[in-house]
Amino acid sequence: MFTTQVRRKRILGLALPIIGAMVSQNLLNLVDTAMVGHVDLYPNQSLAAVVFSGMVLFMATAFITGLSAGVQAIAARRKGEGRDTETAIALNGGLVWSCVLGVPIAILFYVLAPTIFSALLSDPIAVELGTSYFQISMFAVPAVGMNFSFRGYWNGVDLSKLYLRTLLAMHLVNVVLNYVLIFGHLGVEPLGADGAALGTTIATYFGLGFYIVLGLKHATRGGFLRAFPSRETLNGIMRVSLPTCVQQIMFAAGMTMFLKIVELVGTKAAAAASPLVRLTLVGILPGIAFGLAATTLVGQALGRNEPDDAEQWGRDVARLATVVIGLIGLPALIVPEAILSIFLTDPETLALAVWPLRLIGATLFLDAVGLVYQNALIGAGDTRTAMAVVVGMQWLVALPAAYIAGPMMGNGITAIWGAFLAVRVLQSALLAWLWRRGQWRQIRL
Repeated sequence: MFTTQVRRKRILGLALPIIGAMVSQNLLNLVDTAMVGHVDLYPNQSLAAVVFSGMVLFMATAFITGLSAGVQAIAARRKGEGRDTETAIALNGGLVWSCVLGVPIAILFYVLAPTIFSALLSDPIAVELGTSYFQISMFAVPAVGMNFSFRGYWNGVDLSKLYLRTLLAMHLVNVVLNYVLIFGHLGVEPLGADGAALGTTIATYFGLGFYIVLGLKHATRGGFLRAFPSRETLNGIMRVSLPTCVQQIMFAAGMTMFLKIVELVGTKAAAAASPLVRLTLVGILPGIAFGLAATTLVGQALGRNEPDDAEQWGRDVARLATVVIGLIGLPALIVPEAILSIFLTDPETLALAVWPLRLIGATLFLDAVGLVYQNALIGAGDTRTAMAVVVGMQWLVALPAAYIAGPMMGNGITAIWGAFLAVRVLQSALLAWLWRRGQWRQIRL
């Protein structure tokens, strides 16, 4: 058993690079949002288009990004078992699945985009902007899946620093391209929201190339690209990943439905939701990073046949995440106006977002606890339980509560957000109880 100090260093050694990578990703999203919010024409419609496009894109890619859970869980288990020459076999399988599934998914959603956005948005300008933004983003879908498979592998074998390094390079490219393409610099015609989509798509493929180079350098010994993965490997990845894939699809669809509930209050409410969603992700993704660290630590402990140690890792990560994420949430609680003014120029829209952001800041650490235990269950291979809790609470409780508290009762965005966050806190409590219950100990990978 490790001492408390050693365990804390181990957790931070895994989590901090992932936190840096994820925060950089969402800081980039905030830069996109801030840039789009300052376009000369239709700033509110552009913001609404971008936030809805982001949610639908999340839904479109959720199935293949969910493959990273299977890649990480299996790679971590193989490392814990001492089978270092087989750790990257799961990565090979994730790359194959990303190609096989990513191309038809991209084509399907590209064709359906006009219908989807006509149903989600009532403002015709926002519909047009959202459809165009989303269709450009569809060209990146296969690369998104492959990048997430690399992320799962690096995190599973304690090389999360490579994940951070790649994202920082990718984001630098993205910021430069977005600045040029959104506003029209260096002789390029200004493309507005479309420029943000195009810049991100190009940067995604740049990141994939970077990952491949790192894979050839650091993962060849583990079997990277040495042979086509066997049917057993492909089936194993899908078996572990499928509940997570379904969970992410349902979560993305649920968040899209949540934004539709907000949009029922009005276009300004939908515009206010754009920075709120982005800021929530900046705050909560460090919690997901701690969760991914828990996935690795639990998987490796179970690979060593030490279930008690695995359970303790889950608790230790949750405690540390509570402190870190609690500190991250404080600015949103104390100075929401100062933060929101970076993104919103319309005073009425800004005023709508103030109290929802305060609520986000107050509950962020509790949401992070749920994310840690959710990912700890995934690391143990109990992805079905994690899926059932997250999907069930979102669709059967959170969304109905948000609709009743908001549009049905004639309230605004604050009531909607408050009801939704209250259910997220209950979800965290349920996941913590399931972890302590310990039925995941019987699962074999």
